[in-house]
Amino acid sequence: MDISVLGPFRATLNGVPVHLTAVKPRKVFALLALQAGQVVSVSSLVEEVWGENPPRSVQTTLQTYVLQIRNAIAATFDDDGACLPNGAKSVLVTEPGGYRLDVHGGLLDAHEFDALSLAGHRALDHGDWAEASSYFCRALSLWHGRALADVQCGPLLEVEATRLDESRMSVLQRRIEADLRLGRHHELIGELSGLAARHPLHEAMHEQLMLALYRVGRRSDALVVYRQLRRCLNQSLGLDPSPSVEHLHRAVLDSSPQLELDTAARSTGPLLARAH
Repeated sequence: MDISVLGPFRATLNGVPVHLTAVKPRKVFALLALQAGQVVSVSSLVEEVWGENPPRSVQTTLQTYVLQIRNAIAATFDDDGACLPNGAKSVLVTEPGGYRLDVHGGLLDAHEFDALSLAGHRALDHGDWAEASSYFCRALSLWHGRALADVQCGPLLEVEATRLDESRMSVLQRRIEADLRLGRHHELIGELSGLAARHPLHEAMHEQLMLALYRVGRRSDALVVYRQLRRCLNQSLGLDPSPSVEHLHRAVLDSSPQLELDTAARSTGPLLARAH
C-alpha cells in the first residue's frame, strides 16, 4: 500500500485507490497510516476520534470503523481475491490493545520526505550546496498542500500535521540557504518576496530576502524589507527583530564585504558571515 499524507490523504493498493469518505473512519485510517507498521492503541484512536468525550458504545463503534476501512481495502483486490492470505485483515491487522496498518513494502510519502531531507541536511553540513539543494527540492516536490489537507484532524492528527508542516518550512528555508550559497540570488527574489508576504513575522525568510536583494545590487530594497519586518513585529508582538536580523541590517547599511558571496561561500558555518 502506498500512502500520501503530504497534502490530501490518499492510499492506493496495487495502484487502486482505497475509497473512504466518512469523516471518522478517515481519521482512524489516517492515524494508522501515519504510524504504518506500528501498533496504534485503541485509546489513541478513541482520543483522536472523540477526544475526552467518547460514547458509551465506543468499542463497538470503533470496530465498525475498522470494518469499514477493511471493506474499502478489500474493494481494491483483483478478481482472484487471493493477493493476501487473510484478505484485508492482512493489511489492517488486529493486535493486542490496538491495530497496525501493514503496507507490505509500500511507501509513505512522509517517510520518503524525511529520508530526502536528512540527506539534504548532511550534504549542507558538508558544504555540498548543489547536492543539498537537489535533495531538498526532491523532498519538497512530494508536497501537494498542507499535510492531511482533507482530513478533519483531531488532537493527535493535528499535532502530526503541524509537525510535518513545520518540517516542510524548515526544509524550504535550508533549500533556499543552499541556493543562496550557489549564487542563485536573482532566481530566489520572487520566491522569497512571496514567502515574506505570506509569513510577515518569519524572520529567517526576511533575512534571506534581504541578503538576496543586497547581492543583486538592490541595497535600498533590502533596507525596506527590514523596516517592514520591524514594523510588523512591533505592531503584532511588541518585539524588535532578533539579533541576527539586526546584525544583517547593520551589515547592509555598512555594505560589509562579509556579505559578499565569495566570502560566505568559503565558510561551512552560518550562511551570513558575522561582521563586527
